[in-house]
Amino acid sequence: MTPGRPHGADATPVPVGQGDSGPRFGDPSDPAGRGSALYAALDLGTNSCRMLIAQPRGAQFTVTDSFSKTVQLGAGLEASGRLSRTSMARTIQALRICQKKIEKSGVTRMRLVATEACRRARNARDFIRQVRRETGMALEIISPEEEARLAVVSCAPLVSAETEQLLVVDIGGGSTELVWIDLSGVPPWERARAIMRLRMGFNQPGTGPQARVVDWISVKLGVATLKDQFQDVEDDAARFALMSWFFEENLSSFSPYHAQSRREGFQIIGTSGTVTTVAASWLGLRRYDRAKVDGLQMTSGQIDTVIRDYLALGPEGRRSDPRIGRDRHTLIMSGAAILQALMRIWPTDRLSVADRGLREGLLYAQMSADGVLEEGP
Repeated sequence: MTPGRPHGADATPVPVGQGDSGPRFGDPSDPAGRGSALYAALDLGTNSCRMLIAQPRGAQFTVTDSFSKTVQLGAGLEASGRLSRTSMARTIQALRICQKKIEKSGVTRMRLVATEACRRARNARDFIRQVRRETGMALEIISPEEEARLAVVSCAPLVSAETEQLLVVDIGGGSTELVWIDLSGVPPWERARAIMRLRMGFNQPGTGPQARVVDWISVKLGVATLKDQFQDVEDDAARFALMSWFFEENLSSFSPYHAQSRREGFQIIGTSGTVTTVAASWLGLRRYDRAKVDGLQMTSGQIDTVIRDYLALGPEGRRSDPRIGRDRHTLIMSGAAILQALMRIWPTDRLSVADRGLREGLLYAQMSADGVLEEGP
């Protein structure tokens, strides 16, 4: 297969907002505010609406405000092919909160993106125009390729100097992106920085040692879309196993799927609510603590132990388990099925948990383009 080609997904960006009136937030064609000290990044996915506002600090950034809400934009999409009026109204309410935060902070540099649900829905363009009319926010529907690249960039600080082969996995609500990167030609001290320079296409000429993308894939199965197809898992281990194998079948065109398992110099970085929830459960956190979760390394055995515990709890037990949380309990088994499939294919003692993803990648990319980050990962 050709690296950089999405599998079963439309990679064409959708132009939005043409001819609309009203205030304009995040118009990618408007360079005003390039020198602003505050940046915003919004990720509207199939299940959640999340935003960060941040200020550059050295080679990193400091978050000054954030927002996260479960909006279930993709509810019913699998069956109808359309975004429902209820889900759109619920999402616009959340976006209005984001708009107020952006205005209050005085942010002028931002990127506001939508992913799988809007890529798939037949009425996505109408929804984007409605968002523009009612909130002034210009959402950009990004391709799976761009979504994968930004997820990888966000994880650069977690790349070990010992890593020669890197797999970054982003489990979303409507899709799952996997990117396999060869770092063997990059000096150990340059590997995290090489990830920050990564461009999709995938590999493009540049200066300095280059990270080489071996392959990538966007699977149209995330925690919400996989759950829609396996509603009756509950505490049935056999049905859960079937769900996990079903996800694996969709990886057959991903070339590293057929490669032998790598042990030395191999690292997986997992970025998603599923991965961070599993980590929090392993640590026994009754209250989520990002400082303890982000960067944690887990083994295949530890992950399997947590998943078996989830199954034993059953739906009622998962609903009341404080480690899982009420926003996550209905989706944790489909997410766990995806994670289990990945660990079955590529067993490792070095899965790094990333409490970061598309929003952080958007921020890094904007700040890097403006030259406001110091040299470094």
